[in-house]
Amino acid sequence: MHMRKLVREAAPWLPPVALMVLIFALSSMPGDEEDHGLLYVLSRKLAHFGEYFLLLALWWHALTTRISERRALAIGLAIVILYAITDELHQTLVSGRAGRPLDVGIDTAGALAAALLIARVRIRQEVRA
Repeated sequence: MHMRKLVREAAPWLPPVALMVLIFALSSMPGDEEDHGLLYVLSRKLAHFGEYFLLLALWWHALTTRISERRALAIGLAIVILYAITDELHQTLVSGRAGRPLDVGIDTAGALAAALLIARVRIRQEVRA
């Protein structure tokens, strides 16, 4: 029974950590110098936005198992923004990659969009209750 409790308590933390590992692995892949065109670049930036949108939602969910929703949102946002910064720093060490402040901004925008959506949904739920 002890193992089941441990698994149940660890379960909320696994998705955000797994996504961070995936982001790290993708950031570790060497880049190429080929010009892929505007559509390719836009799709990559949209993927950045989406990854960090999801990452904030996952951290918020995990953190709410231990702290209030409001604090979870603030702490989750801090975790995700700091991770975006470290991810871009990491990319400066990868062949063919570059750490870009613009990408930190796109990642942060994704996290902020998730935070605003979560806050809006939670406020509506409180009003209805």
